[in-house]
Amino acid sequence: MTLTQQILARAAGLDSVEPGQLIMADVDLVLGNDITAPVAIDAFERVGGTRVFDRDKVALVPDHFAPNKDIKAATLCQQMRRFADEQQITHYFEQGQAGIEHVLLPELGLTLPGQLIVGADSHTCTYGAVGAFATGIGSTDMAGALLSGRCWFKVPGAIKFELTGKPAPFVSGKDIILHIIGRIGVDGALYKSMEFFGDGVAHLSMDDRFTIANMAIEAGAKNGMFAVDDTTRAYLAQVTDAAYAPVEPRDDAVYEQVLVVDLSALEPTVALPHLPSNTATVAQAGHVAVDQVVIGCCTNGRIGDMRAAAALLKNRQVKRGLRCLIIPGTQQVYLTMVREGLAEIFVKAGCVLSPPTCGPCLGGHMGVLAQGEVCVSTTNRNFVGRMGHADSQIILASPAVAAASALTGRLTDPREV
Repeated sequence: MTLTQQILARAAGLDSVEPGQLIMADVDLVLGNDITAPVAIDAFERVGGTRVFDRDKVALVPDHFAPNKDIKAATLCQQMRRFADEQQITHYFEQGQAGIEHVLLPELGLTLPGQLIVGADSHTCTYGAVGAFATGIGSTDMAGALLSGRCWFKVPGAIKFELTGKPAPFVSGKDIILHIIGRIGVDGALYKSMEFFGDGVAHLSMDDRFTIANMAIEAGAKNGMFAVDDTTRAYLAQVTDAAYAPVEPRDDAVYEQVLVVDLSALEPTVALPHLPSNTATVAQAGHVAVDQVVIGCCTNGRIGDMRAAAALLKNRQVKRGLRCLIIPGTQQVYLTMVREGLAEIFVKAGCVLSPPTCGPCLGGHMGVLAQGEVCVSTTNRNFVGRMGHADSQIILASPAVAAASALTGRLTDPREV
C-alpha cells in the first residue's frame, strides 16, 4: 500500500485497502472555519446532535472573514463561538490566538504523522507535509464527523513524484508545485494521492513541504503527502512532545504513475490567469505591470516566507503607486517578524501589515481588487473573480517573486533585483 492507503487501512481497522474501495474510518481531527463550520453546526443541530464525539479532536478557527469584515461575518463567528462554548471545544481559537488555520494547527503541534485529518476547507491537504492523511470535506460531512468521529472515503490511487537534485537559489516549494501543476494540469491528479519522494526532498524545508502539500488540491488531488524524515522529526520536536505513529514507505507500494522532477532544472515559476496550471517561468511571462502584491495566506504565510520576502525588501522601497500587503499566517509568525526586525523592514519599505487572515485570497477583505487590476499573489488560486472584480487578474508566485515584483511594479524574477 501507499502512504495514504496505509493510514486509511489503519483508521478503518482493516489489514489492507485498495483503490476504489469504500471504507468508514475513524478521524483524529475535525476542522472547520468561520465560513464552513456554521453550516456544519446547523446540520449537526438539525439532526438532533447534542454532543460532539470528542471535544479534544475538533478544531474551530475563525480566519476567512476574521477579523470580522461585516455584520454577516460577525454573526457567523458568533455562531461558531457559541457552539465552541457549549461543546467546550478544546481547540477553539479566538481572535488574538487564532491565525490562518493551515498555518496555525501545525504550528501548535495538532497535526501529526499517521493521523487521519478532515477539514471543511479544501486546503486541509496541507498537513500531508508532516506525514498525515489530510483532506477537505463538505460541511455536512463535517457535521457527520462531529457526531460520530467517523467519515467515509473512497480509497484513492496514487501518483509518485520522484524529486531529484537541489533547487537553485530563489526556487522554493511554490515554484516546485506550480511547475508540477503546469506539467500535469488542474485535473492531472484527480482523486489521487500525490506522494513525494526522492533525494530532492532532503533539500526542502518544512515550509516548502507545507506549500507543496497545500496546493495538491489545485491538481485535483485527494491529498498530498511526504514521508516522515529527519527534517519532519526536527520540526515536530519544536512544536510538540506528543507521541505519533508514522507510516513508512513500502517497496511494494503500487503507484498508478511515477513522475520525475529535477529540482535543479527549475526556475522561478508563476501561474498566469486564470488557472494554477497556466504556468510559465518569470522570464517566459514577459513584462506584466502590477497594481498589488499579496504575501501571505495558508500557502505562503509562514515565517520562512516572510524572511524570503524581507531579504529582498530590506533597505528598499515598494514601487510608488503599488500596494504591497504582508499577511502573516499566525500571531506567532507576526511576533517573530517583530522580534527579527522583519516587521520594521516591511513598514519602512512601504508595505501594509495585516493581522492573520485569509482575507484577500478569497476576495473577502483586506485587499480586494478593482476592475482591470493585476495582483501578484502568494495565494493558491487565480480563478476569474477570485480576489475581487471579474475583470481583475491574479498571478500566483513565490514570496521572492512577489517581493521582487513589489519593488519594480512589474512581474520580476528575484535574481534581477
